[in-house]
Amino acid sequence: MKRLADRRGILLGAATAAVAFGALANSPRSSEIAITIGFEGGEAIPKGRLAVYLEGPADPQRMAARASAESDGGSSKIRLALPLPPGTRMSSRQQVVAELQRADGWLLARGSAQVEDDLPVEITLYTVMY
Repeated sequence: MKRLADRRGILLGAATAAVAFGALANSPRSSEIAITIGFEGGEAIPKGRLAVYLEGPADPQRMAARASAESDGGSSKIRLALPLPPGTRMSSRQQVVAELQRADGWLLARGSAQVEDDLPVEITLYTVMY
């Protein structure tokens, strides 16, 4: 006859599972998002200032997640990192938005991409029509 699991075995198994699950849930996430920005049609990104941020509800941590770079008008791709404030919780529905502005503040191009778990984000900028 098979012996049923005793209480000690069950508790030990449950404790092991809880520790393993806690380690996965509390594992450190990347403190930044790697972003590659290109322009529609593979053309060079026009001269201007790139602003990159997380789009979502008005959460102070998300609002603090911003980065910027300058485009000299000759690069077809720009790579940068979007630093995340400590404790930022990423959801699968968040987007990273990139906007290209001229020196006078006019918006030239905009693009966005969905955030995937610890994967680099690729954004294509599209010309804004007024």
